Amino acid sequence: MRAARVEGGRITERREVRTPRPAAPEAVLRAALDLARPLTAGALAVGVACAGAVAGGRVTATAAHTFPGWTGIPLAARLSEELGLPCSALNDARAAAWGEFAAGAGRGTTEFMFVTVSTGLGAGLVLGGRLHLAANGLDAELGFVSVPTVWHAGTEVPPLGPLGPLEFETSGTALGKRAQTLGFTDARALCDAADAGDAVAAAAENHSAALVAWKTADVAALLGVTRVALGGSVGLRPGYLAQLRAALAHFPARYQPEAVHAELGADAGLIGAALWAQKEALHL
Repeated sequence: MRAARVEGGRITERREVRTPRPAAPEAVLRAALDLARPLTAGALAVGVACAGAVAGGRVTATAAHTFPGWTGIPLAARLSEELGLPCSALNDARAAAWGEFAAGAGRGTTEFMFVTVSTGLGAGLVLGGRLHLAANGLDAELGFVSVPTVWHAGTEVPPLGPLGPLEFETSGTALGKRAQTLGFTDARALCDAADAGDAVAAAAENHSAALVAWKTADVAALLGVTRVALGGSVGLRPGYLAQLRAALAHFPARYQPEAVHAELGADAGLIGAALWAQKEALHL
C-alpha cells in the first residue's frame, strides 16, 4: 500500500507499508488511514485507487480470494469521514489511465487507453476526454474478455474450442507459470531470456503480447482509441512493447493505435487518483 502527496501533478512526499494479510476491509482501512493521515495537512481532497469493481465510492472485489469480505464496502465514505476531507475512489487501472491522460503518455489525445500487464491485466479508458466510468464499476475489464486458451485449458465452447479470460493467458502470473514449464524461474527470467535472444522465451512473451495487441485492436475498432500506454512490470519492458507493436502491424492501419510506454510508471495510479480527487472536489 502506498500513499503520496501530489502537488501540481507531481509527487512531493510518499509513504509505503505492506498490505495486511488477510486483506480484510477493516484491516486495510486502518492501514490506509495510518498511511494517509501524515500527508493530509492542507490537502484539498483525498483520492484512492484500489483493485476491484468501484462504483459510487463502494468497492467489491473481483478476486475474493485475495480481498476477502470486500463486497460493497463504502471505501470513499469511510476515508472521507475519518480524514475530514472529500474522497474519491477509482479502480487502480482507471486511476492510472486518468493519471497518464492528464499528466503522462495520454496528453494530447481524446481517445486513450491505459493497459497494465503485471500480476493481472487491467485497463482504463478515456473517451472524448472523459474517464469512462460504468455504473456497475466494470469500466474496462480488458483482462476478462475471452480468447482461445493455450496454456490453461478451459471449458470447450464449440465451435471455438477452449476459451478463457485474456488475463489468464497474458498476465505476469500467466507468464510466470509458463516460465516454470519452460525451465525458467519466473516471468522476469523468461522476459530477460527473450530480450537476450532465446527463441523459446521470445515465443512465450509473444503469445502474451500478440493476444493483448489483438484485443487492443478490437478496442480501437469499437471505440476509436488512438493511443495505448502500457504499464506494469511486464508491460513496461522494452521487448514486450516491441512484440505488441509487431503484432498490431498485422491489423488494418485504422485499427492500429499508437502503442507507447506509460510515462508515470508505478506512480500513475497515485497521481491519477489525486488528480481525479482534485477534479471532483473543484467540480471541474
